[in-house]
Amino acid sequence: MAFERITQKDWYKILGAKPSDSPAELKRKYQKLALLYHPDKQKADVPAGEVEERVQRFIEIDQAWKILGNEETKKEYDLQQHGSNLTKDWPLHAQIYLEDMSWNEDDQCYTLSCRCGGNYTVFKSETKDVSLVCCDTCSLVIEILQ
Repeated sequence: MAFERITQKDWYKILGAKPSDSPAELKRKYQKLALLYHPDKQKADVPAGEVEERVQRFIEIDQAWKILGNEETKKEYDLQQHGSNLTKDWPLHAQIYLEDMSWNEDDQCYTLSCRCGGNYTVFKSETKDVSLVCCDTCSLVIEILQ
């Protein structure tokens, strides 16, 4: 189950969690918030506007759990966040189209030489998923354009 890359919400923040939290900790935090904001658990005297806010909050909490509670989607989300952080923290050397990289038939990968003498490598199996590639020698990063 993939989720859209466009989503920029911090699902950990929504659950009051950290990426280092165990699956059990994530579940506990989700359950605590779900009980607090679940529409069936609201008091009758809550103003209508606040009820709507609480329902929206519950929906966000539920979405966060659907991503962070599943090992596969959590891993994908964490990688996306890591990639996003790389462009903020690491120097972006270039933006390159995959077809502008050299194809190596033997290794089934695309390569590009870095200015340090190292290489950027994208294996054929990664071409659909990869957007940032680190040099194998230095800290420079290239962005693969689609």
